[in-house]
Amino acid sequence: MTTGLVTSWIGKVVRMGNPTGQQFEITRGNARAVVTEIGAGLRAFEVAGVPYVEEFPEDAKPPMGAGQVLLPWPNRTKGGQWTFQGEAQQLEVTEEARGNAIHGLTRHLEWELLEHAESSITLAVDVEVQPGWPVPLRATVTYEVSPRELTVTHEIRNEGEQPIGVGVGTHPYFRIGDVATDELTLALPAGRVRPSRPDEQMPYAEEQDVEGTEYDFRAGRVLAGVNLDTAFGGLAAAEDGSHHIVLSHEGRELLVWTGPDFRWAQVFTPESAAHTPPTRSTTSRAPIARASRRGTDSAVVVASGVVVTVVIGVPLPDVSRSGVDERAPLGAGVAGTAESEQQAVRRPGLTEDPGGDVGG
Repeated sequence: MTTGLVTSWIGKVVRMGNPTGQQFEITRGNARAVVTEIGAGLRAFEVAGVPYVEEFPEDAKPPMGAGQVLLPWPNRTKGGQWTFQGEAQQLEVTEEARGNAIHGLTRHLEWELLEHAESSITLAVDVEVQPGWPVPLRATVTYEVSPRELTVTHEIRNEGEQPIGVGVGTHPYFRIGDVATDELTLALPAGRVRPSRPDEQMPYAEEQDVEGTEYDFRAGRVLAGVNLDTAFGGLAAAEDGSHHIVLSHEGRELLVWTGPDFRWAQVFTPESAAHTPPTRSTTSRAPIARASRRGTDSAVVVASGVVVTVVIGVPLPDVSRSGVDERAPLGAGVAGTAESEQQAVRRPGLTEDPGGDVGG
């Protein structure tokens, strides 16, 4: 394992023996985030004391995978089986109930601290050669609260001699303060949907047009009575090529953008949220939205020695109408995935249940 260098040490670090390791706090103005040592996950993000992702206690495991980084693939690989350069690969089955390998190899690893400043932090992890994964990788993630947005930057370097497809994703549950999910409006610029069977969480058909279906959220729809664990494609791009997913409620808005390379979004509204704070109804559902590249569109293959960079952000909107006096972020928990070669071979679409691998 490569040893990192702590180049700066400003800000608060809480040391304690718990399932997510050390807790690293970053702040800017009235915005605060907490990133975990184990899994490099986003455990908390709040502005003026108001939470914008579902949080969980620092001595608990991430419930339903909350905030985790998914690397080197997100979602499920059926049976843990895929083919690399003509050779069959067998990953460890980590979702025993369905017999699949889920959400990569790094969620339960201790990430190495490279830099910790007041408003940013960078951690790194090595993905070593192991059964089912034949090429070593070096990955870093940087969380930064800037004056205008929260950004999460992932970099992945191929440290081996052969090119390999890789994916990266994150697992946030979005919220707007204590607004119940059923009161939120989702606007999703997706023209296609890929249906999957709830019991298997695997696609059973090619993507379909959303026009005239229950899956059309392009004009925005209130989430009351809506149950989703669904992959959406055909994302319409903004003028700068990015894709915007928006949650809103009475003038308050949470916007997550992804770059033009990300062409699919997974939206999940779990029926129950054991991690939901006492201030919210136990029947509230925290929606998760995540973007990805589908293998049949443009799988990301990383050549030897090449670094791939992914940046996703949450703009800092004017929140004066929500009772917060300063301009500040109204959300966090950003996500992007680059579909890996293994997914293109085994399952040509998003097939993941974000709650399938609980933090337990």
